[in-house]
Amino acid sequence: MRITSDINVRSFDPLVAPREIKAQWPITEKASEAVASCREEIQAILRGEDKRLLLVVGPCSISDRAAALDYAQRLARLREELRERLLVVMRVYFEKPRTTIGWKGLIDDPNLAGYSDIDAGLRLAREIMLAVNEMDLPAGTEMLDPITPQYIADLVSWGSIGARTTESQTHRQMASGLSMPIGYKNGTDGSLAVAINAMEAARNPHSFLGIDLDGRTCVINTRGNAAGHLILRGGRSGPNYHPEHVEDATRRLAAAGLPPGIMVDCSHDNSMKDCKKQGRVWKDVLRQRAEGAANVIGMMLESNLVEGAQKVPQNPADLKYGVSVTDACVGWEETEALLRLAHSTMA
Repeated sequence: MRITSDINVRSFDPLVAPREIKAQWPITEKASEAVASCREEIQAILRGEDKRLLLVVGPCSISDRAAALDYAQRLARLREELRERLLVVMRVYFEKPRTTIGWKGLIDDPNLAGYSDIDAGLRLAREIMLAVNEMDLPAGTEMLDPITPQYIADLVSWGSIGARTTESQTHRQMASGLSMPIGYKNGTDGSLAVAINAMEAARNPHSFLGIDLDGRTCVINTRGNAAGHLILRGGRSGPNYHPEHVEDATRRLAAAGLPPGIMVDCSHDNSMKDCKKQGRVWKDVLRQRAEGAANVIGMMLESNLVEGAQKVPQNPADLKYGVSVTDACVGWEETEALLRLAHSTMA
């Protein structure tokens, strides 16, 4: 008999169950309160009850534990100082979608060694998430692999569905069962329709294949997640954060019967992938908000300890501290200045 299955599969490696990793790094009372409170605050912003600006700020991707926690400590202090007018959430991104190939993030390759070690990556990701929340600093991340949430989602205050996956039925179904507010990015071509359709789909119940806390394959039945908002991140046709783009997005959301909350991603195609232009986008959006665009509920900023980016070195020991290994980021000094500007603008 000829073999007809698993022809291109090299091996099957059993993966640690979510319950085991959660037992190793259990959520604490302090972290639980930080997550639950922030989720409630974000939903109040989406309902228009909380007038603060929601700011998701941090590295394009987490690649080094020490640098991530160094950044988190700085951001936690600043968040506390500015919390009267701003709700600051740290970007803690562990999974990176690739256009072709490349480093797929800390969960896949935690050692930046060019090979997958997902078991170790999941453990490290949860450890970092827990440490961030223990600083009373809420964490936000992109939900990329539909299995990953079982390992870390209890420590996530805000999630996003990325431009490459917003059109995916798998990700829309996953979002319908997630416990935190979700931002849906417009497509890489700039299309708003895929994100608006995703928001509508995720608000409804779904049944789909997944795993439980013991790692068993099961059917997951969801209630639907109504806490969603649109993220404008630009597209191949150019930026889409200007007033006319925001007005168009607002009309489309209203026509679909969806909440009007809009977040602007200051990186990606809105800054033409030039980190030095993120500040320009940030200031323009702040101006719109100051002039009455109340439906602009927040912004995203790709920020790290040191400005710029670096390629993943052949020897991980050569990694420059605090510099992104994926998209270029603004440095800490500019980050602090932009956050303080947002605080003064919201006065």
